[in-house]
Amino acid sequence: MFKGSIVAIVTPFKKGKVDEKALGDLIEWHISQDTKGIVPCGTTGESATLDYKEHYRVIDITVEIVNKKIPVIAGTGANATDETIMITKQAKKSGADAALLVSPYYNKPTQEGLYRHYKAVAEAVDIPIVLYNVPGRTAVNILPTTVARLAEIKNIVAIKEASGDMKQVSEIIRLCRDKITVLSGDDFTTLPLLALGGKGVISVSANVVPKDVSMMCSLWMKGQHDGARSIHYKIEPLNAAMFIETNPIPVKTALAMMGKIQEELRLPLCEMSSANKEKLKKVLIDLKLI
Repeated sequence: MFKGSIVAIVTPFKKGKVDEKALGDLIEWHISQDTKGIVPCGTTGESATLDYKEHYRVIDITVEIVNKKIPVIAGTGANATDETIMITKQAKKSGADAALLVSPYYNKPTQEGLYRHYKAVAEAVDIPIVLYNVPGRTAVNILPTTVARLAEIKNIVAIKEASGDMKQVSEIIRLCRDKITVLSGDDFTTLPLLALGGKGVISVSANVVPKDVSMMCSLWMKGQHDGARSIHYKIEPLNAAMFIETNPIPVKTALAMMGKIQEELRLPLCEMSSANKEKLKKVLIDLKLI
């Protein structure tokens, strides 16, 4: 169901509110650039600072504009299981094709707690579920053995793996085989993850170079490994620049430089430092994006 370049899309703001026109324009652009799926309200979409009304509205807009052309995987994760179920139910009602569930953050649940959390959501909402493992953000790692247990639940269909640990990715694929789709959650690991048997990426860099990320995945899947590798090295400076400060500060700054959105974030995130902005600008110039 999910493969290739899936963008974790930013949420544009204008004067403190969601910039619905800019969001719509970005979605249309991604469809034209061969992006294979869109994730609204993920980490890159600043979900942590969207209120419920805004969160649901961003999902509604995405579903409406995509109009079934590509999958919409709505970010619905929270650190309380009941809250996660509530948001996921609303995403299904809005017409999302799947839900991306970040592992509960701050609570630091055990592996058994993680299993029960995801199982409870899967049983409460009949929608395809993508696990999201990002221990650098959540302070908890979903271990391969836990992923294998969860892969036995029929509507848990994929995992966004953002641990950066290729040994862990390999173990997930070895244990789960075709029971779960493994997607990269870090752009710099996309190519090695594809080599291990992963199927694509939920990407930050695709916000800026959607066609390149999509082509890299497509070429690899077609066995054109040299072409895919060439794109990997072409965009590697951008992949690094996207994390020169906390995501999504660099990606929103880049899109603003490209004239696609306003350069606006929500506190506690703030504008990029001048020195880092110059470094980012050079990367964009080198890629002929500005």
